[in-house]
Amino acid sequence: MGVLLYKWLVSAWMVFHPFYVSVTEITYNKSGNELEISCRIFADDLENTLRKQSKTPLDIIHPANKAATDSLIAGYLRNHLFVTTDGKPVRLQYLGYKIEEEAAWCFLAAENIPAFKTAHVRNNVLYDEHPNQINMIHVIQNGVRKSTKLDNPKADADFSF
Repeated sequence: MGVLLYKWLVSAWMVFHPFYVSVTEITYNKSGNELEISCRIFADDLENTLRKQSKTPLDIIHPANKAATDSLIAGYLRNHLFVTTDGKPVRLQYLGYKIEEEAAWCFLAAENIPAFKTAHVRNNVLYDEHPNQINMIHVIQNGVRKSTKLDNPKADADFSF
């Protein structure tokens, strides 16, 4: 009986206290001298944030105007995700997004990036919306993966290779 009660309490806690997390993976593609970036963000959280910012109705799962939705997402990420390599700012190009289950996968890239010794990432995605937001970051270069967790309000992470 105690185990069932415990499981019920944990389930109830998860319903009433949802977690807010995004995952950003930055992979260095040596053959193309580029960064390939994917951001996994809960679709409803991203949609609510974009809706508040744009003050317009929005459905990112079934957008009425995909180009306009892409523009909103690109603008949001441009203001909330920054990367520097070896102290030089990296210009991120938004490529698009796709919905997979409850997540929005947003894709970005940066060209003409030489191999680097250090990377700095500033990621405050959804920090304005959720005080408990957690942003996981993975940076991968030459098969070496470095990871960190940023708890709101901490938004900056440094990686050395």
